Amino acid sequence: MTVLVTGASGMLGRAVAEHLLGQGEAVRCFQRRPSGVGAEDVLGSIEDDDAVEEAVRGCTAVIHLAAKVSFTGHAAEFDRINVQGTDRLLRAAERAGATDVVHVSSPSVAHGGTSLVGAPAGRADPDHARGHYARTKASAELLALDRCSASFRVAAVRPHIVWGPGDTQLVERVLDRARSKRLPLLDGGTALIDTTYVDNAASAIVACLRRMDQARGLSLVVTNGEPRPVAELLAGICRAGGVTPPEWSVPGAVARGAGAVIERAWLALGRSDEPPMTRFLAEQLSTAHWFDQRRTRAVLDWQPTISVDEGFERLGTYYRR
Repeated sequence: MTVLVTGASGMLGRAVAEHLLGQGEAVRCFQRRPSGVGAEDVLGSIEDDDAVEEAVRGCTAVIHLAAKVSFTGHAAEFDRINVQGTDRLLRAAERAGATDVVHVSSPSVAHGGTSLVGAPAGRADPDHARGHYARTKASAELLALDRCSASFRVAAVRPHIVWGPGDTQLVERVLDRARSKRLPLLDGGTALIDTTYVDNAASAIVACLRRMDQARGLSLVVTNGEPRPVAELLAGICRAGGVTPPEWSVPGAVARGAGAVIERAWLALGRSDEPPMTRFLAEQLSTAHWFDQRRTRAVLDWQPTISVDEGFERLGTYYRR
């Protein structure tokens, strides 16, 4: 079996490819720059028909992680990469004779901005998802699952807030903002949220591929299953990176209002960097979101092996080195 992993230059995609290689699988990686994992690389864009056709040629299975991940940006770009890119990949994979696809999604596809407490996965809802990323990932997930059939099996895995050594999406941003005293706690950082250490997310995604008979057609949220207050999680990341944790607090309602204004200003100014706050980010930091993991673990026959505390220790070792 040859498995295509898209987006393997990112932290999670790289971990998935390395996990597969460690199990003796033939792996091909598809992304814009070399993955560095020691597998066959096909370089190109998910927006390029020819590059996608070359990437899927001869592959039996696909794990699709490539996406535009950002708190801000123009809607059209999210649509081109996350929705049209997913559709292009699925059609090419089916033509190439692939039989199994794990579509890596996000719990944000079913999050309407209110607290989620021990919640099930929920149906992807592009009409109520918050922001262009969540909206387009919701549309892409529905599109992917709609193609599921007896001969072309598709499942969606939604890892929640993935972090670990080498993470530039969450860890580096937390450290940068805490270092410059620009990281407030919203409502005191008391909201309970669950996260996923990168090794656990990767092993769950690979487990989904192995258990496609049970998982096909399903959406499964993956987490460590250890909800912690936001303040505790941010403090753990900061201490691992040698930075003083945030202590000042801002009301969540104020942050949400400010985030909406900042988002509009960033777009109007044509800025490409991440804004200091967005409405979606404020909602994520001020509302509970943790999930019932019983169904996921039963379907995948999987358990996380790295606890949050052990993850902090590994992160600290990474930064000390």
